[in-house]
Amino acid sequence: MNESFVIQSDIANLPYVEERVFHFCRECNVGNYYSAVSVAALQAVENAIVHGNGSDSSKSVTISLGTCSGGVFVEVSDEGSGFDYTRFGSVDDETQGQGIFVMKSLSDRISFSELGRQVRMEFDVNGIDPADALERASVLQSHFALVAA
Repeated sequence: MNESFVIQSDIANLPYVEERVFHFCRECNVGNYYSAVSVAALQAVENAIVHGNGSDSSKSVTISLGTCSGGVFVEVSDEGSGFDYTRFGSVDDETQGQGIFVMKSLSDRISFSELGRQVRMEFDVNGIDPADALERASVLQSHFALVAA
């Protein structure tokens, strides 16, 4: 199952994206992965709207949801000028790249293309190693504890 849809660059459209991700996960019988897929997808879409398209509602964001070998994927593309994605996403980034850090932490694989205008996140759904699950939860808890402090 694969589907794509387009939204205008307005964060008011995030609930619509969340609803589409929910139905996609349910239709693919991977509802127990919904939280990880949804949080990562919403972060990617928000980044595309705010950072990629500069909250310019005349620009759009394309979201693709689909199945891949061993799991599901979310792909998000914007109409911005791109960015150097290699500079962001570290746990040490306190001011920038926190969204990319969350996306990297929740997905099993992440890749950027089109000069950073497109991100693809893959989620393995055939089973996650319990140690990996605990490590992910620990990393995210530590990160959010630092952000809240």
